[in-house]
Amino acid sequence: MKVTQEKRPNSQMGLEIEITPERSKQAYEQVLAEYRRKVNIPGFRKGKVPRQVLIQRLGSQNLKAVALEKLIEEVASEAIAQEKIEALDKPQLVSEFEALVSQYQLGQALTFDVAVDIPPEIQIEQYTGLTIKVEEVKYDPATVDGILEEQRHKQATLIPVEDRPAQMGDITVIDFAGRMAKTSSSEGEEGETEIPGAKASEFELELKTEGFIPGFVEGIVGMQLGETKEVPLQFPEDYPQKDLRGIPAVFSITLKEIKEQELPELDDELAAEVSEFETLAELRADLESKYKERAERQTAANKSQALMEALVEQLEVEIPASTISSEIDEMVTQAVYDLASQGVDVQKMLTKEMVTSMGQNSQPEAIERIKRNLAVTEIAKRESIFVSPEAIEAKMTEILAQYSNQEKEIFDQEKLREAVGIDLVREKVLGWVEEHSTIELVPEGTLQPPAAPDSQEAIGQSESEGVREDTAPAGPDSQEASGESESEEVREETALADPAPAEESSPTGPEAPIE
Repeated sequence: MKVTQEKRPNSQMGLEIEITPERSKQAYEQVLAEYRRKVNIPGFRKGKVPRQVLIQRLGSQNLKAVALEKLIEEVASEAIAQEKIEALDKPQLVSEFEALVSQYQLGQALTFDVAVDIPPEIQIEQYTGLTIKVEEVKYDPATVDGILEEQRHKQATLIPVEDRPAQMGDITVIDFAGRMAKTSSSEGEEGETEIPGAKASEFELELKTEGFIPGFVEGIVGMQLGETKEVPLQFPEDYPQKDLRGIPAVFSITLKEIKEQELPELDDELAAEVSEFETLAELRADLESKYKERAERQTAANKSQALMEALVEQLEVEIPASTISSEIDEMVTQAVYDLASQGVDVQKMLTKEMVTSMGQNSQPEAIERIKRNLAVTEIAKRESIFVSPEAIEAKMTEILAQYSNQEKEIFDQEKLREAVGIDLVREKVLGWVEEHSTIELVPEGTLQPPAAPDSQEAIGQSESEGVREDTAPAGPDSQEASGESESEEVREETALADPAPAEESSPTGPEAPIE
């Protein structure tokens, strides 16, 4: 068997394979013998059908097609083994099959082309001596002050007010309805139109300006109990619902209740009420410790991300299509599993089209994940960085200790072991790169632009949400980048919750191994 190799784009190896005359004839005769043993033709006993009758009944071209299909598969596998090619998937026929069938003559040589994905050639221009900027997250004492103040408001006593108008800081109950303001046109004045969903009754609202569309809260301040007032305002230009941006509106607001907040003292009694600590000093110290640790974790996560991004920038590689496809399949499978674990009936919810769309949308992330793994693997190989089996087993034991015996049974132990190994190697590689590079810490927010407002469908989700900023004219501001509300930091049964940790790679998460 003669084999000629040719490198192809996207980390493929092309093989031109010449089948010997003897092999081409042997393949046809084997197929003919198989059909003779199993085909029933009236007037002949099974296995005794004459050769020409069988060929006439089944068709010479059909027999050649069957023989050639089996022959190509067998010979391609043999060629890969003969040439000692590290194939990542099954070889794919490049030549046109129908043309090969037409060319196929018994006892004559036949040449065809296949292509197979092979491990990519990895080039990293530089991975030492890098200068990398990293956003440093610093602990802000005002964070703890804010949490404690939030707890004072949660424990506040609400006292009905009847003898004065509404003022900032009050808790009010209102009815409201929003409509587009009248606009003028060449044909005259147009009428007002209701804003879908911008309507509510008995809506409780704390009068504070943070996060509200300008003019809404200010319009309530100064209103008397029972008063109805028309409040004109304009939707901001960066409002989430695009069709309302910059639009003038009028809200009819009726003030039904005013309640004044009587805040408790910030003292040991309050600390004991909202946490497991007996004194305010203990509670404050615990919060400070947790938020300092969170700042350090976030800085470390920023550093790891910056290092990885720098390495990927230095990486030059052509990724095989089969590797990308495998990574996408794994990501979609994990996403479906996550949905199922949340109680979602994925069989009813996910259609074939939705799964296909999930795969297409996952491709950019899949390629990025593969590049990160390839960069880490290449540096580990060059610098002889490895993790001992004992370290992998210790990490696995630590992970599995978080789950019940029943939950452990669903884990693929080998896959988990492989993923843990990759994570630990990545950690060591990034540590090595950091030691051989210059890290410049810069203030938080220096490198990343502020997140744009979500383009959600506004107004109309529910009447009670009608005044929230992400759904209508007024509501709480978006939460900080950490994704958590400081007011939720207190658990009733266990006191203040741990701040959310910085996002890290997980053995079963974003950096799962490439198969």
